[in-house]
Amino acid sequence: MINVVYFAWVRERIGVPQEDIETSAETVMELVAELKSREERYDLAFSDLESLRVALDQELSDFDAPLAGVREVAFFPPMTGG
Repeated sequence: MINVVYFAWVRERIGVPQEDIETSAETVMELVAELKSREERYDLAFSDLESLRVALDQELSDFDAPLAGVREVAFFPPMTGG
């Protein structure tokens, strides 16, 4: 079981701030593919991965990172300074 957390417009598109997901995905990209196949709202939220960042257990990571041992996956848009 992995806790998946959504921030900003990702949360708005999916409609929930977080959810626990039972998955057989071995990488973040496989998890994204599973989520996109669920419903149109997920497909829309993950339609442009160039505009998304991912953190595994609160550490910035890559979409090809393995999920073994990970408890939390967070998706969010890039942060901008200002």
